[in-house]
Amino acid sequence: MTITATLLRQSWKAWLTSDLDHRGPAWLQWAWTGVFGSALALGFTVLAMALSSGAQPERWLDPGRWLHFLGDNLTVCLIISFLIHVLYQVLIPLVGRERIRRLGHLGRALFFTGVPLVGVAIGWPLGVWVASSGRLPAWATDPDRLVPALLMALFISLGLFFFFDAKARQALAEKRAAEAQLRLLQGQMEPHFLFNTLANVLTLVDLEPARAKAMLEALTDYLRSTLAGLRHDSSTLGRELDLAEAYLQLLQLRMDDRLRFAIDADDQARRAVLPPLLLQPLVENAIQHGLEPKVEGGLLQISARVVEGELRVSVRDDGLGLRRDGSGRGNGVALANIRERLSALHGDEATLTLQALQPGTEATLCLPFVTGTPGASST
Repeated sequence: MTITATLLRQSWKAWLTSDLDHRGPAWLQWAWTGVFGSALALGFTVLAMALSSGAQPERWLDPGRWLHFLGDNLTVCLIISFLIHVLYQVLIPLVGRERIRRLGHLGRALFFTGVPLVGVAIGWPLGVWVASSGRLPAWATDPDRLVPALLMALFISLGLFFFFDAKARQALAEKRAAEAQLRLLQGQMEPHFLFNTLANVLTLVDLEPARAKAMLEALTDYLRSTLAGLRHDSSTLGRELDLAEAYLQLLQLRMDDRLRFAIDADDQARRAVLPPLLLQPLVENAIQHGLEPKVEGGLLQISARVVEGELRVSVRDDGLGLRRDGSGRGNGVALANIRERLSALHGDEATLTLQALQPGTEATLCLPFVTGTPGASST
């Protein structure tokens, strides 16, 4: 997998906010733990230099002292950091992600503070032992020094928890606000899909009742198999492509050989998480404003690839194309909804662009490539 700035931001945000479903490769989470442990080691090294140098500023210029303190602190901090990471890796699946999510604030505080404390209690003497070449120095067993060290570890753990918890609460609030907006926009788009399909059936009732009946039966089967998925906060590109294919098959009942379509997406792209009904309006636009008004119809192509950590999905048709002013087709509501949904979910990291072809139009979605389990029902 290609490491991009977008992937790094998502992975760091997931690590920082204790996200139970990390974004990006697992090794990147270990890398952030190493970076965090190294930063702590540097901080403790500066503190040790300040406490040991006293009124002798020349000691600050002694590289040997810096290397000595940095080596010891780096050993101890990395051992503690990776031990805590291991404890989380073991305990989160053992306790259960859903159970942890249902914990109240106190329960989460106990869990996300208790695990680091256990890691410090085990990792600190182990780190000191390794840094001291297999022996514990006398100060490490001195209660007068050991108790303050453990208290300091407690305060650091509590401070880190409250810092991370505040970040997690902020991220959760932003996510809920985005989800509320997405559900509002999605509610506008579901009738758009259903009404257009039913309008097609209504058109055929008087002209070709047998075909209208067949289309209505196909629509009923389609809705029965997919309606539950329409209320999810997230889907996968594979699922959305299946829905688009079923929709196009419905339209072929009416347009016959005037409509041809092809779908090209590899397995990696199909695993990408995608908001539901993000692709469908682009397919509808291509049909209604590009191919359907064209006497001979034409070809609709859907392709998807992952390029440098970005999912790129294009819907291309060889229909009538954009208006002469180069603007979008139809009343623009569907395209505006897509852009609003992308903005709410990914900010300026996701785009929807339209390009005039000769003939036809190509609509391209670009958004961060994320894989995972589709979101739970929002009802």
